Amino acid sequence: MLQPARRLMVSIGLAATMALSPLAGTAQAQTPGFRNILAATQTKYAAIVVDAKTGEVLYAKHADDPRYPASITKIMTLYLTFEALSSGKLKTTDRVVFSPRAAAASPSKLGVRPGESISVSEAMQALAIKSANDAAVAMAEKIGGSEARFAAMMTLRAQELGMQNTHFANPHGLPDSRQLTTARDIAILSRAVMRDYPQYYHLFNQRSFTFRGQTMTNHNRLLGRMPGVDGLKTGFTNASGFNLAVSAVRDNRRLIGVVMGGPTTAQRDQNAEDLLLTGFDVMSRRARGEQITVAQSLFEPEPTGPIQRTGIEQGDAEQDGVKIVLAHAPIPAPVAARAAARPARGEDWAVQVGAFKKQSDARAQIALVKQRFSKWVSGGAADTDRAGGVYKARIQNLSEGDARGACKAIKAKKMACMVVKG
Repeated sequence: MLQPARRLMVSIGLAATMALSPLAGTAQAQTPGFRNILAATQTKYAAIVVDAKTGEVLYAKHADDPRYPASITKIMTLYLTFEALSSGKLKTTDRVVFSPRAAAASPSKLGVRPGESISVSEAMQALAIKSANDAAVAMAEKIGGSEARFAAMMTLRAQELGMQNTHFANPHGLPDSRQLTTARDIAILSRAVMRDYPQYYHLFNQRSFTFRGQTMTNHNRLLGRMPGVDGLKTGFTNASGFNLAVSAVRDNRRLIGVVMGGPTTAQRDQNAEDLLLTGFDVMSRRARGEQITVAQSLFEPEPTGPIQRTGIEQGDAEQDGVKIVLAHAPIPAPVAARAAARPARGEDWAVQVGAFKKQSDARAQIALVKQRFSKWVSGGAADTDRAGGVYKARIQNLSEGDARGACKAIKAKKMACMVVKG
């Protein structure tokens, strides 16, 4: 096994070499974490590394392929809990009663009996640290009235946040074939938690908590092992493999890494650590003027059988330093006709490029899109109307051709876009 420092230098050297070579995809670089994965296990693997501040994707592998989230689901359960606290619908001292359904949930669990209750504060710690399934059901029933209704709320919020390939069927992540997500969507959710509810993020960094005399420890083993790691959540089922959403800070830079489908806890953690270490080094070297990226094939072994070589997943065109932003997807609802007057030229089309809780975020996304896709939208007018509790980022007064051309180009860069008529 390579020492951490040597492993990092090997990884970075290979990443730089592959980034500069048009034949990058032919390299067979592998890090120790996933050296011996069987072909059957490889079908579960997916990973992504994202700059938490800008949303730039530093590395992606099968990032948009459907995966089972397992207990990473509870990040969304907590997101809706934070939302209820911030809106005043809940207080941390409110009681969460355990129904017979909640108490009957499979482990991991607190073991609270039917009819008993815990505080909202205790429930949040149980979700973030213990990953308690009974607490997840009880909280879902507290907020949504029923587990099924809460799952529908989770799916709707996921769509609003831009998690375009996610569907929730329960609040805990226990096996359900309908419960699907992607590595990219989990990265979007992780960013949303930090951005929208920073006052509660510390829960994901809590190493343990004591409940009724029993101390329960966090399942995230990178906490305290890798400097800078302060969250987020692990997950495992037989169908999902070993999952991890993790975030770390180094030199005032924060990265989010998501690894799904690991064959063991140790290999998952090692892979996530390797990805983050390399990501931090890439960011540091970019700050010094180097144009490098993390190579696609660096962290996973070659699959068995013939494969199509594609080089660096994010595309060689991204070597110019322009950032790829994980934009939020629009709310999936019918768009009402606008009453505002349109230019005489009949340019009554628009593109919607996100939906944000803050108007400033919507404006920033519009500015980014107008800069990167000026060929189609330079003459469009910015619009950040508020609807459904979010600000819709739109560029309007476009021709139909420009609107459709813009969305095609925007989606090609893995950014959200929707064409809107009038």
